[in-house]
Amino acid sequence: MSYTHIFAGNPFDRGDHARRDEDLLKKMVRQENTKLLPFHKLNPLIRRRTHAELAWIGYEFLDSLPEEAGGPKFLGFDSDQNPHFAVDISAVEDPSYIAALAAGAEFEDGRSAATDIPGEQSGILAQARSNLNWHAQHRFCSACGAESQSQRGGLMRECPRCKSQHFPRTDPVVIMLVYKGDRCVMGKTMARQNSTFYSCLAGFMDQGESIEEGVRREVMEESGIAVGRVAYHSSQPWPFPSSLMIGCHAEAISDVITTDPGEMADVRWFTRDEVKLALENKLEGVSVPGPIAIAHHLIKTWAYNTADM
Repeated sequence: MSYTHIFAGNPFDRGDHARRDEDLLKKMVRQENTKLLPFHKLNPLIRRRTHAELAWIGYEFLDSLPEEAGGPKFLGFDSDQNPHFAVDISAVEDPSYIAALAAGAEFEDGRSAATDIPGEQSGILAQARSNLNWHAQHRFCSACGAESQSQRGGLMRECPRCKSQHFPRTDPVVIMLVYKGDRCVMGKTMARQNSTFYSCLAGFMDQGESIEEGVRREVMEESGIAVGRVAYHSSQPWPFPSSLMIGCHAEAISDVITTDPGEMADVRWFTRDEVKLALENKLEGVSVPGPIAIAHHLIKTWAYNTADM
């Protein structure tokens, strides 16, 4: 079964050929068919009329931006070859005049908006938000400390002093539904007003580590459970700030949970019937992730036996 999660499915041609021509990029920013998506403090401009959508605007507002705003970052071409850019306007104290360029649009939290906009637009949002956040966090060269410059439409930064090149990073995260027979393991992530939120175990991969090794290590660290077979399920970009969630099902070969309080507040076994109730918000005192998260789909496919594990 193939999955396209929220924050995936980006339809753009990312235009590698155009990225290598700085003069072309500067020209494209101010073409009549160019579309720009502004972000204010990493919140995208969203328009809600009959439905929610990303609110693209023209280039005319660029001349009003302060220098520290940074230039537009190239996202790619749509099917009609219209160039699309994202621009960070966080340096603008009151961005209402920019929002007004798209009638009825406002800057919204990207995580909330992603569940309302079309799926392919959530993929565009993920690309844009991750890239703008990386540029905001990596203005200076890690080799010599000089301020670096955006190149290739935002695909890299280059240091003018030592010529080091720096590229946006995506952090791989393994996330896994651990099961044994008709039971699965989930960990407590937060407490809510009337319930406790449980989800899949997860953690960042280490350098020099395979996906399977990362799954087994993280499960052992967080629960003390040994894992044998690991089966890949699907992946999800997660732009908060920029991770790739690598979803797996992992078969436990031990039962006893030994929780490290430095890793998890609580880890427990759930029966398949309990998980089904939790997915329907009917398990008293327990809630699980909604469809925006890959964890929801890992849990659901196990609960209903719809994945090859």
